[in-house]
Amino acid sequence: MTTRRVPLVLLACGSFNPITNQHMRLFELARDHMHSTGPSPRLKLLCGADFLDTFKIPGLWRDDHVEELVGRFGLVCVSRGRLQPERAVHESDTLSSHRQNIFLVREWVRNETSATEVRRALRRGLSVKYLIPDTVIEYIHRHNLYTEDSERRNEGTVLRPLIKQAHTPMKSLDD
Repeated sequence: MTTRRVPLVLLACGSFNPITNQHMRLFELARDHMHSTGPSPRLKLLCGADFLDTFKIPGLWRDDHVEELVGRFGLVCVSRGRLQPERAVHESDTLSSHRQNIFLVREWVRNETSATEVRRALRRGLSVKYLIPDTVIEYIHRHNLYTEDSERRNEGTVLRPLIKQAHTPMKSLDD
């Protein structure tokens, strides 16, 4: 018996700052889950449970954007550590009303890799091998990223997409 592959586009957003092997694993888990759930082609937002929690931050997301994203396209959320994506869906009226279009995927191999912890290790000169791809490590070292000096220079900087929803002026990396 041959398995028919489902056309699927997974769109991920987040800082990926820096990208970790766990970020890349999200795509594998989501693809496997979606291929096992049905035959229709789809476009879905792929996120981790920590990202799903951002829908609760006042002013970060416009309600009409969340409504269209989840209602029209849907999302695939991969669990992370002790976070409870089911709770985030339950606590949001918008997410809850579209729960049939939200696919929660359980990652059974616990991996607590955090981009924040990777940045901290890099700033302290510690090894991050096997946490992030070797090519990313090379790029970081070549461009002197995540050093104590670069972190101090960028402290308090907000990425441009987040500024659009902000009510108070903020410094941007594009400024």
